[in-house]
Amino acid sequence: MSATLELARELIQRPSVTPEDAGCQHCIAERLAAAGFTPEWLPAGKVTNLWAQRGAGAPLFCFLGHTDVVPSGPESAWQHPPFQPIVEEGHLCGRGAADMKGSVAAFVVAAERFAAEHPQHSGSIAVLLTSDEEGPAVDGTRHVVETLGERGTEVDYCLVGEPSSEAQLGDAFKIGRRGSLTGHLTIHGEQGHVAYPQRAENPIHHFAPALQELVATEWDRGDADFPPTSLQIANISGGTGADNVIPGTLDVVLNLRYSPAVAAEALQTRIAALLERHGLRYSLTWRHAGAPFATRGGALVEAVEQAVAARTGRTPQRSTAGGTSDGRFMGATGAQIVELGPLNASIHKANERVAVADLEALAEIYYDTLRRLLAPC
Repeated sequence: MSATLELARELIQRPSVTPEDAGCQHCIAERLAAAGFTPEWLPAGKVTNLWAQRGAGAPLFCFLGHTDVVPSGPESAWQHPPFQPIVEEGHLCGRGAADMKGSVAAFVVAAERFAAEHPQHSGSIAVLLTSDEEGPAVDGTRHVVETLGERGTEVDYCLVGEPSSEAQLGDAFKIGRRGSLTGHLTIHGEQGHVAYPQRAENPIHHFAPALQELVATEWDRGDADFPPTSLQIANISGGTGADNVIPGTLDVVLNLRYSPAVAAEALQTRIAALLERHGLRYSLTWRHAGAPFATRGGALVEAVEQAVAARTGRTPQRSTAGGTSDGRFMGATGAQIVELGPLNASIHKANERVAVADLEALAEIYYDTLRRLLAPC
């Protein structure tokens, strides 16, 4: 059994359902300490956070990952127990195999090997792990990045192990992500009997024209790397449950995945103006999960592309698709950020899995990326 597969199995068997870490990071901290890293614990709330660094100079290269996983769901949907890792038909099966204990194992092994083979490497290497990526993402990477900023620690390169590949390992990698803005909207009306609509004010009827305009609006046109901003209605509810009552309120949850072509504040202003134009009585609060970020070029992108090509023979497609990731918290620091990991087809599903061969190749790609950026001349 290879070192990467062995570590991935050890991590999967720990039921670290967010925000629990279940000892994953302590296992990794011991290994990294033996490789010359200095582990530091930066907990917040119920969240476990590990920052382990080797060296003190620039550039600082950081592997970023998470040890928490989403709940497994009913075990009856799994062919094997989700926290009992098994290799079957060339795949490692278990919760977190692809998202992202497989990647974590690969970059830990890559970092160990690089430190052993290049003990006098340039710059410094860090591993940042949290147990709050699949949860609220408040006390995890966000907290660690804020702490690093207060110290004046500047990350130059950040490689996130999120599952980025589509059909084959390394066929795509993320150079950025869209921002995420969620609005909680309440349209106020007046409750009444459906037989006497003149004595009530139906918020559903009043909101319908505004809803049509919201979903038909072009917010921007994106750019060469990002698709246009998209607004989606995530939830909508109103009524008392009776069929003879006009509701007094309508509750709507909307989400915008927005490109760098527009600012979150501008989106909020436009939506408020639209609601005002329709004469609605409303309450609206916003939750900003993260701003868009992009690394459109630079040494990290080039090193990852070259490492993938050397190992797989293919040039990965640069992508900004998908949801948010913890890369957004590094995005505001000015660091170059790339997300590269295994296939994402089975993430968050029952029978989550990753090809064993892909784990081995991923460890090689991570090692080669380090070598291209930090190997001594």
